[in-house]
Amino acid sequence: MEKPPQLAFGWGARDASGVLAPFSFSRRATGDDDVTLKILYCGICHTDLHSIKNDWGNAMYPMVPGHEIVGTVIDVGRNVQKFKVGDKVGIGYMVGSCGSCESCSEEYENHCFKMITTSNGVYHDGTTTYGGFSDMIVVNEHFAVHIPDNLPLEKTAPLLCAGVTVYSPMKHFGLNEPGKHLGVVGLGGLGHVAVKFGKAYGMKVTVISTSRNKEQEAIQHLGADSFLVSSDPDQMKTAIGTMDGIIDTVSAFHPIAPLLLLLKARGRMILVGAPNKPLELPSFCLIQGGRMLAGGSVGGMKDTQEMIDFAGKHNITADVEVVGIDYVNTAIVRLEKGDVRYRFVVDVANTLTTA
Repeated sequence: MEKPPQLAFGWGARDASGVLAPFSFSRRATGDDDVTLKILYCGICHTDLHSIKNDWGNAMYPMVPGHEIVGTVIDVGRNVQKFKVGDKVGIGYMVGSCGSCESCSEEYENHCFKMITTSNGVYHDGTTTYGGFSDMIVVNEHFAVHIPDNLPLEKTAPLLCAGVTVYSPMKHFGLNEPGKHLGVVGLGGLGHVAVKFGKAYGMKVTVISTSRNKEQEAIQHLGADSFLVSSDPDQMKTAIGTMDGIIDTVSAFHPIAPLLLLLKARGRMILVGAPNKPLELPSFCLIQGGRMLAGGSVGGMKDTQEMIDFAGKHNITADVEVVGIDYVNTAIVRLEKGDVRYRFVVDVANTLTTA
């Protein structure tokens, strides 16, 4: 006998204004391979901002955003092996993939052409996926990860997107070698975690920003070794050819040619921000010195679990501002202005009510 859908409640956007309001909907019943979570916290990502406002032209309304989800397991399907009721679990940017393509077989589900996003996606059964600004969620166990006991959940939630978005390309493009010099462009939700991972790897880390506003924060609080002001021609000239790798986390349009020149010969720059406008790439910046420019988009499930375990081992968490669900629209306005150090996290369990 087929189980009926489960009633759920959250906050969703109904149009491109992006304004979130209470929204009742349903989740599928816990399937044989599923775990059901009570959601405790959910981070707010720039992708949520772009999605609810239909900046990328793919919005499906009503939309419940949120893909930096932590919670506790309240039900498991009969085939589930990884989890039990009561476990602390995280869910990130995706909740499904085809499972049979080359990317999936190599554990890069994030590169699957049929990857299903946690919010604003279409699941295998044709239903819309609703994200973590809600009281509960059902997910195939393959797309959930264990959270180490020593990590505070509210500070761990952003790692499920921001964390793996920088960890995975740093790992796969060799920007994790002790003693190497890493440049981190932008000190926001992604950048501040990249600094922490870089230092945990034993790298020399330089934060690159357009102004000195975050210099003290970068060096004294986050542990960066140096700070480079990209709008200062003298500083940029001095730094040419000094970095082994750069991870660029900026989500606004910005010139990348001066950044590429900071790389040593055969150095690599990885883009993980997603500006709305195309970036300009003078080919000479790559040709000279054999430099490489690549991109990264979250990580596969193997990398996600590995990243969380690495964070647990090194006590790495995101710096967060915890807010209630009724503050979420204000938080999104502040996020759009860059007014957060460094990630908003919604306290779902304690503030989401149906009343």
